[in-house]
Amino acid sequence: MKRRSLLKGVGAASVGLAAPSIAAAQGARVLKFIPHADLTVLDPIWTTAYITRNHGYLVYDTLFGMDSDYKTTPQMAEGMTVENDGKLVRITLRDGLKFHDGEKVLARDCVASIQRWGKRDTFGQTLMSVTDEVTAPDDKTIQFRLKRAFPLLADALAKPPSNFAAMMPERLAKTDAFTQITEVVGSGPFRFLARERNAGHLVAYEKFADYVPRASGTPNGTAGPKVVHFDRIEWRIIPDQGTAAAALQSGEVDWWEAVGGDFRQLLTRAGLNVHVLDPAGSMGCMRLNFVQPPFNNPAARRALFKALNQTDFMEAASAGDPSMYTVPSGFFPPGTPMASTAGFEAIPAKPDFAAAKRELEAAGYKGERIVLLHATDLNSVKTLGDVAADMLKRAGLNVEVAAMDWGTVVQRRIKKEPVAQGGWNAACTYWSGQDHLTPAGHVFLRGTGERGGNWGWPDSPRLEELRDAWFAAPDLAGQQRVAADMQRQAFQDVPYVPLGQVRGVTAYRKNLTGVLQGIPVFWNVQRATA
Repeated sequence: MKRRSLLKGVGAASVGLAAPSIAAAQGARVLKFIPHADLTVLDPIWTTAYITRNHGYLVYDTLFGMDSDYKTTPQMAEGMTVENDGKLVRITLRDGLKFHDGEKVLARDCVASIQRWGKRDTFGQTLMSVTDEVTAPDDKTIQFRLKRAFPLLADALAKPPSNFAAMMPERLAKTDAFTQITEVVGSGPFRFLARERNAGHLVAYEKFADYVPRASGTPNGTAGPKVVHFDRIEWRIIPDQGTAAAALQSGEVDWWEAVGGDFRQLLTRAGLNVHVLDPAGSMGCMRLNFVQPPFNNPAARRALFKALNQTDFMEAASAGDPSMYTVPSGFFPPGTPMASTAGFEAIPAKPDFAAAKRELEAAGYKGERIVLLHATDLNSVKTLGDVAADMLKRAGLNVEVAAMDWGTVVQRRIKKEPVAQGGWNAACTYWSGQDHLTPAGHVFLRGTGERGGNWGWPDSPRLEELRDAWFAAPDLAGQQRVAADMQRQAFQDVPYVPLGQVRGVTAYRKNLTGVLQGIPVFWNVQRATA
């Protein structure tokens, strides 16, 4: 036998013997996760979709973070100073910040990012409305010159729910805020692997070797050091709940973000960690389109309350577990400071479909086709849509249920055209309770209409006046009074129909530790060693 052939045989045998331990080691460094939906939009400024937000927190960092008690602390920022009676604010960047393309993070990148975010996010819009200018006097300093003091400036830049203030390179942040960015370059703890993205199947990320976590603090929410323990994160897209449950039990995946109600007990009995990830829960909403009939008429919108039974929606959302939902629910999450029963008289003790039909007819409805956008691959939203379709039909509406995947819903819901041209009339969704805590970040309570408003485009000057009054309120009691007035007004203008508060659960294998409360993030999580 020739020496080269002998060595080749020995080498092959050695690789074969070593392969199992190598595979095990590689597997230990990969976290496999089932997200609540497929990732169809990459730009966390362009959309409010939570799947894009979760993606965004992997790859983008923020100037400030917020912990589970809603306390704001510096993240990319080293610190902040406030002068001139609150009208001059300087934020200093910490050392070691670098983008995934190798470039250093400079203040001008952050300025451009803030300006783009401020055109889309409701809290950001308020901040920018009181800002004379935001500039970068040097590479490490972001400077705000304000018209008046704005004590919530850091909170606006820290808010973790939708449209968070993601910092990106200036060349990308200069993109029009209403145009999607498709190139993903952040400075967060993970890099997006664009070439591996397989729509409907796989989204992948790898640890960013040059990421420098904060040196102090405790990981909590989106605050504190973002220490990464996995080399790779794989999102496995598994829409079928039964398949997802089986994959988690078998160890094919490590973590399932949003467990369907039918599987909570099953996975608990199987010895998996099953618990509420976000105590603020999710607020069910049926959004109505203000620019298309019949819901361009407020009387038609108000008529839907006659047909509303929040318990029906929440029973479906929770698989019949009353401990997982709260009704009745208004426009702020039950049990939080801004919540009240103001305006609840608009909701009858039980649905009266005949009364709803009469009111719709009085509002001018004559049997026109109504399109309800219905996501079939996102179970939590699908259940709301199923109940909504039945409710609308029983109220006498000629309903077309437009079934599609969630990504298509996200794309279609921004259309303002008539239904004959691909438009829509109603759609169900959820918002994180964190988004609805106060008027500051409550996107669905804005009344700016087509002047930059969120999809559905509610037009309510009075809601906008009250929102300004909330920011001007001198104390918590004053804010609560204004929030109650806003809720009364919302029951009149109906920017959306509130469907109740539900608390979802997440599930992961026992060998995972460090899962943080709040939105799903992937730092601090590690696999326990035997």
